[in-house]
Amino acid sequence: MGLMLYFLRHGQTAYSKTGGYCGKLENDPGLTPEGYQMAEGFAEAYSHLPWKGIYVSPLYRARETIRPLSEKVGVPMQLREGLQEIGYGKWEGMHPKDIDRNYHDLYVRWLTDPAWNAPPEGERGIDIARRSSQVLEEIQATHDSGNILIGSHKATIRIMLCGLLGIDIKYYRDRFLMPVAALSLMELTDTGPLIHFIGDRSHLNNYLRALPST
Repeated sequence: MGLMLYFLRHGQTAYSKTGGYCGKLENDPGLTPEGYQMAEGFAEAYSHLPWKGIYVSPLYRARETIRPLSEKVGVPMQLREGLQEIGYGKWEGMHPKDIDRNYHDLYVRWLTDPAWNAPPEGERGIDIARRSSQVLEEIQATHDSGNILIGSHKATIRIMLCGLLGIDIKYYRDRFLMPVAALSLMELTDTGPLIHFIGDRSHLNNYLRALPST
């Protein structure tokens, strides 16, 4: 077995229900009651695995999603800023329709190529790729095999997957669906990354899987 990287997006939040942008600690809404159920569902389904390390975004919603499993298996969370969500700058806390109305041209450029365009005072996709890749490099330098859990966010996980698979970062929104509490598994082998699954939510019950998510 190679190095098994499990990427888990956080559970439901108020913003994920409505599509609002939230990347900063001070704007972090935490989980909804259903989001906590998602966290418990993941812990119940995956606590049987032997975990070698758990790396998590410092944002509250990510930590609270990972906490149940971390406590069940007795492996502490290691917080890494490189796993934070995209910094939305002046668009922090706004919804797409309001951004489109107030920043239409900038918004269109960002939607067209998020790798090289950023929200005002925010981050480009390549900035996220750079900081998140440093965490992946740390993990690979520390662990040569075993199960590693990475708790992060929608954009950040998709950008990490693009980097591992050699996909142009500008297409991260177009290549992967990543609803809340979605789990993706990538094995790092001697011949390169091997996809086991992407965006799986079988650890959630039917009610939680049916909830709206952005």
